[in-house]
Amino acid sequence: MWTTGIITKEMAMAMHNPAHPGEVLRDYIGEMDVTSLAARLKVARTTLSRILNGHAGISAPMAIRLAGVLPNTSPEFWLRMQMNYDLWQARKSMKRPAKPVTRSTRTAA
Repeated sequence: MWTTGIITKEMAMAMHNPAHPGEVLRDYIGEMDVTSLAARLKVARTTLSRILNGHAGISAPMAIRLAGVLPNTSPEFWLRMQMNYDLWQARKSMKRPAKPVTRSTRTAA
């Protein structure tokens, strides 16, 4: 098979298993206390713990909150990471891709 050697952004994203955003968040916060971060984010500690442990995703409101308290991040950063993770999981779980839709060649009467 002949290839051009060009890797598109989509191909690069499909080549690896992206980390859950909670795992990245856990690395980002380091030794910071979960309870105090939850208080700064104005969410329950259990809500933040579920994200950190990969049991819940990052919603748009949570992405805004995270970007508001964590320097050098944006809501788009967190949501893009969540989207990439979700797409990877969905593709991995699909047994077979859906059949493409074909257009009918019949003309209207």
